[in-house]
Amino acid sequence: MAASLNCFLRTGKNAVSALRRRGIHRSAPAAVQVTVRDALTQAMDEELERDERVFLLGEEVAQYDGAYKVSRGLWKKYGDQRIIDTPISEMGFTGIAVGAAMAGLRPICEFMTFNFSMQAIDQVINSAAKTCYMSAGLQSVPIVFRGPNGSSAGVAAQHSQCFAAWYAHCPGLKVVSPWNSEDARGLLKAAIRDDNPVVFLENELMYGVAFEMSEESQSKDFTVPIGKAKVERQGNHATLVSHSRYVGHCLDAAAVLAKEGIECEVINLRTIRPMDVESIETSVMKTNHLVTVEGGWPQFGVGAEICARIMEGPAFNYLDAPATRVTGVDIPMPYAKILEDNSVPQIKDIIFSVKKTLNV
Repeated sequence: MAASLNCFLRTGKNAVSALRRRGIHRSAPAAVQVTVRDALTQAMDEELERDERVFLLGEEVAQYDGAYKVSRGLWKKYGDQRIIDTPISEMGFTGIAVGAAMAGLRPICEFMTFNFSMQAIDQVINSAAKTCYMSAGLQSVPIVFRGPNGSSAGVAAQHSQCFAAWYAHCPGLKVVSPWNSEDARGLLKAAIRDDNPVVFLENELMYGVAFEMSEESQSKDFTVPIGKAKVERQGNHATLVSHSRYVGHCLDAAAVLAKEGIECEVINLRTIRPMDVESIETSVMKTNHLVTVEGGWPQFGVGAEICARIMEGPAFNYLDAPATRVTGVDIPMPYAKILEDNSVPQIKDIIFSVKKTLNV
């Protein structure tokens, strides 16, 4: 009986060894679905746990779990000293946050929407962005300004602006704009660890959208480098460059165009400032056509800057047609839904611009 059992165990071990040699045990780690909201929450939770200097302040971020529930559970876990509800006074609590950063803490300052950051723009620009330069590098301001940016749905002119170009205009700030859950998690962790002020532009319509996240991107050590774009789709006929929600629109447009034999390369900027011009140039040199897509207004926008940089650089000589911009319409956002839909880029607008650029 004992001999038979030993023989059986040896046979089993040999079978397992054979399977291992064939590599059958090496299956890819399963990806999980994570919403952008949960990715942001996880990033803040891990950084609060990692560094006791990190704290979050803003309107309704504590007991109410945040206006969009991005800080859900953090107040119960970290208490009043680390998760701080503020009065409705952006100028006041932003000044407190900037001062705390100068004193050696690492605040995350949440604006309920970036439209309200206009109340505090003096603190963001004159206090946070310029201090390192004005102190000859002696005084850093490690702070993250975060919250929803750009158009949402049915909130009209005063709550629908994209501030990417506004803040990217100012030296001293880093400006990031995530699209999916991996972007949100990795960029927010990188922003919190950065010694410079970072404007972190989220999108309200993306909070509830789930994306697959690899096992690697769920690691506590995972970060996305600030200043590096990502090619989301390879192509050789036209380059589509976008950020935030409109990266998804570009991918959808590219899928439609692919059925017609037009292969578009889609670049997710991830960072607006410093902009990864090299990645855009590399793509344009391959595709010879450029279309930029953004939700902001056209004049002096992100797309305008991309076009200027391409014109001034080595990729200009590779263009077979003028670069094209797809942007929000140059008006304050209307309230009526049909007018709102016609005021921001749609997938059909991207398809039209690509075909126009390719002259097909």
